[in-house]
Amino acid sequence: MASEWEERLERWRSELELFAQIEGEPWVPLARAGTETGVSRSTLRVWYRNGEIPSRVVDGPHGPQRLVPLEAVIERAGRSPRIQRRAEREVSLEAEVVLLRDRVTELELRLAALEQRT
Repeated sequence: MASEWEERLERWRSELELFAQIEGEPWVPLARAGTETGVSRSTLRVWYRNGEIPSRVVDGPHGPQRLVPLEAVIERAGRSPRIQRRAEREVSLEAEVVLLRDRVTELELRLAALEQRT
């Protein structure tokens, strides 16, 4: 049973690689597209249903699986003001964390210097 499962999974991965070679860009499952771009699966569904990004259904290891071209998702996400704002907030939060870490390090150094004086 396990070897049959592994064989089917390997066949599916080979099909994905073939799609990438034929199309010149990787076609990925919705979950991976969402993870790599920060776009929710529901938004991806809206986009492919509205024809804003292409999609196709292939047999996957767990049954039919919808694939989307990763580059098309990235391009479409770049035109979304909501996604842009969220990305800016995340970058802003990351920058704030870096600044706070630097400040904590600076304060630790000052505290160590004060402790050495006494």
